[in-house]
Amino acid sequence: MHPADSLVADDRCALRDLAATLAVDAGRVALAGRRSEPPASDLGSDTKSSLTDIVTRFDRAAEATIVAALERARPDDAIVGEEGADRAGTSGYAWVIDPIDGTTNFVYDLPTWCCSIAVTHDGRTVAGAVYVPALDELFVAAEGHGATMNGQPISPSTETVLGRALVATGFSYDADRRREHAAGIARIIGDVRDIRRMGSAAVDLCFVAAGRVDVYLERNLNPWDMAAGELIAREAGAITSDFSGGPTHPGETLASAPGIHAAVVELLARL
Repeated sequence: MHPADSLVADDRCALRDLAATLAVDAGRVALAGRRSEPPASDLGSDTKSSLTDIVTRFDRAAEATIVAALERARPDDAIVGEEGADRAGTSGYAWVIDPIDGTTNFVYDLPTWCCSIAVTHDGRTVAGAVYVPALDELFVAAEGHGATMNGQPISPSTETVLGRALVATGFSYDADRRREHAAGIARIIGDVRDIRRMGSAAVDLCFVAAGRVDVYLERNLNPWDMAAGELIAREAGAITSDFSGGPTHPGETLASAPGIHAAVVELLARL
């Protein structure tokens, strides 16, 4: 039995509800900050791994809001945050935080950015929340208890024909990886309905969960990009995997409607 199997349902649901509260609180902090600045403002932006990998003062403020709340509510848990939060824990639980996933969208005042929070227990994701402040949409899941958006159950599309599949993807901040992935997408675009690029892995995964796109695929993510969204998609009923159909991981993340997953895996062999 996996250690997470010993968790009772109430534990998972309580963790989900706390993640949701923290995601909404932090997301609203970020949204208020964005609304207080003119559209052309740089928002105190700096770069990280590349010229296109942006962080703003509101990313840091949102993460600080979450960390402060966790220090009060869950002082024994570990914290892993995109913007530097790093605390070793003793409980076996870890909070994996992306305070603003889709920071480029945030800077440009596009709506598809979010606050994503996952909870793992001994490495296994057991709860998660993704809040999209500009749309006021909250996606949540607890392992074994399904997924909801603003309290209503969600499920993936019922599409069964690959040629009708609307596919979302994203691109690495590394220029060479972007070129490689773009070339692969060009090889498969004629086999699907179309490609969408929303700019946030967590949002894309939640959109698969809600049936707004049929497939999401991306390489070279970080754990905080995909942990909460992958659980939400899986709990909604989507199939998640790597590009070969094995367990999903940050290096290769695929989520799709159940009726086309096998066809998508076969297609991705061409990437």
